[in-house]
Amino acid sequence: MKNIKKTFTIIKNEKIARATYEMKLSGDVSDITRPGQFVAIRLDGFFLRRPISVCDIDDVSDGGSGILTLIYKTVGGGTECMSTLRPGVELDILTGLGNGYDTKKSGPSPLLIGGGCGVPPLYLLARRLIAEGKHVSVILGFGSADEVFYEDKFREIGASVIVTTADGSYGIRGFATDALPHTGLYTYTYSCGPEPMLRAVYKAAATSGQYSFEERMACGFGVCMGCSCRTVTGYKRICKDGPVLEKEEILWK
Repeated sequence: MKNIKKTFTIIKNEKIARATYEMKLSGDVSDITRPGQFVAIRLDGFFLRRPISVCDIDDVSDGGSGILTLIYKTVGGGTECMSTLRPGVELDILTGLGNGYDTKKSGPSPLLIGGGCGVPPLYLLARRLIAEGKHVSVILGFGSADEVFYEDKFREIGASVIVTTADGSYGIRGFATDALPHTGLYTYTYSCGPEPMLRAVYKAAATSGQYSFEERMACGFGVCMGCSCRTVTGYKRICKDGPVLEKEEILWK
C-alpha cells in the first residue's frame, strides 16, 4: 500500500488517562486497510513527523471519508504539542503506513496482549476479529490504575478483558504476561507494546503469533533505513516491512 499525504481535521482531542489522549479526526481513511498500521503527523516547529498507531477507523463513506481515532501518550515535545491542538485544526498526515496484522491466522479464539501505548492498535484488531466471528480475549497491561484506558470499549464490542497493573492498584498485580494463566485456551496471539513485554510474551505464549514493534522512525516509509532490524530472513524495516512481524521470524538483539 502506497503512503499518501492527506489533510485531516481534528474533531476531538481529550485526555482519557494519565498523560494519555484520544484524538479523533475527519478525513480520507480509505488506504488504512489493516489493524496495526500507523500514520505520521507533521507538526509545526518539528522536523520529523510523529508516528502514531491507528486505534480505529469508523463511519467510512463510499468515497473513503471517515473518522480516524488515534491514542497517544505525552512523552516529549511533539506529543505535548499534539495535546494542545483544538478541534478545527487541520493536520498534514501520511496514511497507509506499515504492514499490519493478518486476521486470517487467528484461529477461533485469538488472544490479544497490549501494554500501555501498545493497546490502541489492538482495538481495531479486536473489532475486525469479532466481526469475523472469532471469540476474542484481551489482556491490557498498565503501570497503575490512573493509566488504564479502553477497558470498557473492548468489553462493549464483545471481547473478554483482563487488566493488569504493575503496582497492583487495579486488576491483576503484575505485567501483562502474568495474566496468561487466567485466559484459558487460545489459538493464536497478537501483541503490541514495549520490547521487554514482547520478549516476555514470546517466551510465555503457547502459540504462534504476530508482534508489533515500537521503534524510533525518521521517514516512516522505508527510505532512511533507520529502523531496520535483523530477522531470520534478513534485515527488515520496522516502518515498511513491519511494524508487525511473525513470531517465527523474530531474532532478539
